[in-house]
Amino acid sequence: MEPTNENPTTAITNRNLNDLPDEILIHILTFLPTLNSVETSLISQKWRPLWSRVPSLDFNYQLFPPHEHPSHTSQFYVEFVDRALISRLNYPLHTFRLSFLYDEHYRSTVDSWVRSAVARLRARELFLDFFIETDVRDEEKPTYDFPFYVLRDGCVEKLSLTSCYLTLPAKLSTMQFRSIRFICFNHVYLEDQAVKDLLSACPNLEVLEINSCLGPHHLEICSTSLKRLILEFGYIPKKKQTLLVDCPKLCSISIDSCEFEECVLKNASSLVEFHVDFPHRIDRSYRPWSNVVRLLEQAPNVKHLNVQNWWFKFLTSKNTFPESFILHNLKLLVLRTGFTQYDLVGMAALLKLCPNLETLILEYPFKMEKDESLPEELLKKPVHFSMPSLKQVKMKAYNGRKRQGSFVKILMKQGVVLEKIVLLLDQVGQNEPLPPIILNRNVSQAWEIVTEPNSG
Repeated sequence: MEPTNENPTTAITNRNLNDLPDEILIHILTFLPTLNSVETSLISQKWRPLWSRVPSLDFNYQLFPPHEHPSHTSQFYVEFVDRALISRLNYPLHTFRLSFLYDEHYRSTVDSWVRSAVARLRARELFLDFFIETDVRDEEKPTYDFPFYVLRDGCVEKLSLTSCYLTLPAKLSTMQFRSIRFICFNHVYLEDQAVKDLLSACPNLEVLEINSCLGPHHLEICSTSLKRLILEFGYIPKKKQTLLVDCPKLCSISIDSCEFEECVLKNASSLVEFHVDFPHRIDRSYRPWSNVVRLLEQAPNVKHLNVQNWWFKFLTSKNTFPESFILHNLKLLVLRTGFTQYDLVGMAALLKLCPNLETLILEYPFKMEKDESLPEELLKKPVHFSMPSLKQVKMKAYNGRKRQGSFVKILMKQGVVLEKIVLLLDQVGQNEPLPPIILNRNVSQAWEIVTEPNSG
């Protein structure tokens, strides 16, 4: 073999992107929207087929160059998607993502895209979003009607629909869509019976999200497979709304701004995460908030609780927990609270129910109204916090004001086993992120203040 004078370092330096294996180039293209990944086919002969082997297709309407009239932009978008799907090789597709300013004129075209993604390309994740900002969307235009039956011909595991109608097969309750494990509906009109039929037809569904969906009045979530449930309505219903949840495998539930008059929770022994949030307007939101919070009585094994601090009003009302109620298994509490006397009295009442709490995270809420007045005897009475197991407290948006500082002193004095207090500083108006302040209790039981360069 003849000796070579080529320097190995020079050979490596002279390599470029084209020298990488196809698999790596395809992986790089997965981070690009399809509009951009298709453009890479112009780089060279090597790149020409690579975009069609990417395991995801992402057609984002907002990335397309705007024309003088929105309809021209839509036409260009439609033609591009058509060409891309026709040119796409039959490699398995993991994710099909579509966001589009829908017009009734394109109904059959969108139907063909969905069928192609589900039946021909065998997409496992399907994200369809027909909502664009209101400044460019005519709210009077018809909304796309998603044909749920097409999922029979595919293997979709994850389905997310935004701003569309939902057409269900006439005999949905007799069908089985065994591949579906995740469903998210956002601004989708849903009737009570449709929800019941969907749950029955998806025997392996594990996650259900219903966000800002009109239609439900007597919502029944009954499933032997569901593990996570997220409900967020965000509107005032015209009719009385009720909720029934019966899911023996349910591990996590989140209820946000849902004004249920009645709530029932059954078979909740597996439930360990409980999240409830409402706009901080106690005059309007307290009643539905308390209806949801009372579900904790049926969830004895909750370990993580995320809730706002209306506990003084709750525990002094007639509609409250029995005296024997205790959150024995609660380890982590995320509490949205201020630090007025009203807030402190409520916080003390809640902590009394959590004898085994180890971590407390405090978030400052946006209050839309003033606190209710307290009885005179509570205004001046020192507040005692029961914290026999509490080891760490994290305060978010700390700005060093008097009430926050006074609360930190209470923690340091009354936290008998408290080891650490993390103060995450308020970042409003800061050009550079401020590091947290860490208060540690040393071996001699004295508190030491340190700062850390990260966000804690």
